[in-house]
Amino acid sequence: MVWPVLSTSLYGFFFVLAGAALYFFPHPVLLVAIGLVPFVIWGVVRFSFYVVLGFVVCSFFRIHEVFPMLSPLKLPQLFALGALMVIFLRLAIIQNLAPYWCRQFTYLMAFFGLVTVALPFSANVGVAMNSWSGTYSKIILMTFVIAWMMRAESHFVNACRIYLLAGTCVAIVALMNKANGIGLVEGTRVTIGRDIGSLLGDPNDLALVLLYPMAFAIGAALEKGLSRFERLFGAVIFIVLVFALLATQSRGGLLGMVSVVGLFAYQRVKSKVLLFSGGGLALIVLFAVAGISERSSGGAAEEGIDESAMGRLYAWQAAWNMALDNPIAGVGISNFYFNYFFYSAHWDGLNHAVHSTWFGVLAETGFGGLILFICLIVSTFRVSWRLVNDPRRVLLAPMIRVVVCAAPAGIAGFVISGTFLTQGFIWPIYLQVALVIALNKFTEQFFANCSDKPTHPYMQVANRK
Repeated sequence: MVWPVLSTSLYGFFFVLAGAALYFFPHPVLLVAIGLVPFVIWGVVRFSFYVVLGFVVCSFFRIHEVFPMLSPLKLPQLFALGALMVIFLRLAIIQNLAPYWCRQFTYLMAFFGLVTVALPFSANVGVAMNSWSGTYSKIILMTFVIAWMMRAESHFVNACRIYLLAGTCVAIVALMNKANGIGLVEGTRVTIGRDIGSLLGDPNDLALVLLYPMAFAIGAALEKGLSRFERLFGAVIFIVLVFALLATQSRGGLLGMVSVVGLFAYQRVKSKVLLFSGGGLALIVLFAVAGISERSSGGAAEEGIDESAMGRLYAWQAAWNMALDNPIAGVGISNFYFNYFFYSAHWDGLNHAVHSTWFGVLAETGFGGLILFICLIVSTFRVSWRLVNDPRRVLLAPMIRVVVCAAPAGIAGFVISGTFLTQGFIWPIYLQVALVIALNKFTEQFFANCSDKPTHPYMQVANRK
């Protein structure tokens, strides 16, 4: 009874609003726009998951900044409005969002609650409030929404393909910028959209964006259940991503890439001695190929511990001092940079970023925040690793198996690269948390369905094997 009454009321309100608009602005174009509104609302509700996914792609991959010709379309704002409409309609009116809870949500909300409660006690309340309201609160909200809305097999499959496509676009533009000498930092490190203030204008942030879809590309290339074309396509995407990441000359990005590849190799190479020795050799080769020694900061021209490494050590020392001075709540979200002068033992006239996820979280949320954040990462990884090692994985569709294998590899890449990249309050880890939670829920229901239906096609495949 509730939905018919609400829908009738909404239709009535819509017609009254449309009549008022036509009365005050009698233009034929407005009549066409009003006629399209019901179809737009239907499309937003019908394809609600892809509206949210579009917002994530624009926010994380910065597609509108990778291709500046898309900027006039205001895609992030449009997808954000659509996502808010989806959340409201499906949660409050249609009531088919079907929220659920898990241990990872508990850690996530505890960490978010600590960040929120600490806002009035931040060293710079204005900066903390702007960061919380402008970015971080939206990331947390979308983490829940993505986890709750990823239900069908098509959601995982299409999300994987869209991440691969978006990552490939970013990689190709990065390689084109490198070839044409556009937006290079220190003369050799590639960026995207540096002239327009893009988040990808920092080589380390660009490396982080390229690192995320890499696990999906490797998974697709190694999945025997896919067609030869799909596996070849995954291998090509992986190669493109590798070359683009090498062009950033980001040491954290390279370590993250080795971690992603290494976790796939760990599952397939029996000799662990061979694996680790080969991994160490591969890392040396990658550093040489990437031209790390040619960097003006952190290159071979600097004697002893290079300037880039020393800068990180000074920043980490400052983060430790901030945590000691503010052990409960830290200095506040996004406040490290503005407090560097007061806590650093070495002042060169400039404030610096922390260049470490772990020290960044420690400085800005205190020791309690770091513990909760680590619990969230460890808990998520354990769930993803359990899915990888579940013998029933063979029952899943090939593309779902790609996502299952990519999940722990992506988290491993985050953990290792996070030592040198600042990513505690931005999209990557929260996207992975949402993916693992949704994947765990999907597989639980899928395996239960298979056990109830022995004639299920995937069960027949498993029996043949």
